[in-house]
Amino acid sequence: MSDAMLSKVRKLLAKAEDPACTPAEAEAFTAKATELIARYGVDRALLAARDPGTDPVGDRTVDIPAPYALDKAGLLAGVADALRCRSVRRRGGTGFVMHLFGFASDLERVELLFTSLLVQAAHGISVAPVPQGDHPAAFRRSWLAGFGVAVAGRLRQAEAAAAATTPPGSAPSVALVLADRSDRVARRLAEAYPRLRTAAPRRLLGGGLEQGAAAGRRADLGGTELRAGRSNPLPST
Repeated sequence: MSDAMLSKVRKLLAKAEDPACTPAEAEAFTAKATELIARYGVDRALLAARDPGTDPVGDRTVDIPAPYALDKAGLLAGVADALRCRSVRRRGGTGFVMHLFGFASDLERVELLFTSLLVQAAHGISVAPVPQGDHPAAFRRSWLAGFGVAVAGRLRQAEAAAAATTPPGSAPSVALVLADRSDRVARRLAEAYPRLRTAAPRRLLGGGLEQGAAAGRRADLGGTELRAGRSNPLPST
């Protein structure tokens, strides 16, 4: 992502985080930052349709350590899926390894956003009150699940809006370009994992789903803490 684009996003989010900013103003600044990142994804897709060498399809792995490795892996999977990437979860060490598949520009966006969201999730969980009678670990798992669902939903909306704002009749068609990219990513994953199985749905017992979802709806999706490998640890109990 270009320095100019990152500069715009950071400035918008810095305004949103200003204590003097009203909630409505903060939401507007954050929405604009999210819009810029989504617009970047569509622009790169259209450029690659004309010049494939600018954005090759590929893969990379991301280590997800304990604690709450399964929950953090779920957050990463949701972000990846919303940004037109695919992921495979494998056991690794004390946690998991997430194998991501996608185009270079989309994989870049996934990693930048995931790093920022981990920081925000760690802060959100640290201040979220655990309801009386709830086990802290169960509450935090459900909190993270709600956070991830809300964030993924917002990202999908931003991606759809960015694609819809492209002028009708543009060549090539945005819808066809994005559909072709999704197909190519799916084929790349199938080549690497021809016998992939879908994991069974999880049953979450904690009461933090709605609190986590509310935090996800407030989360900054432009990423002011975009530093490779930087993430705050989540509480261990």
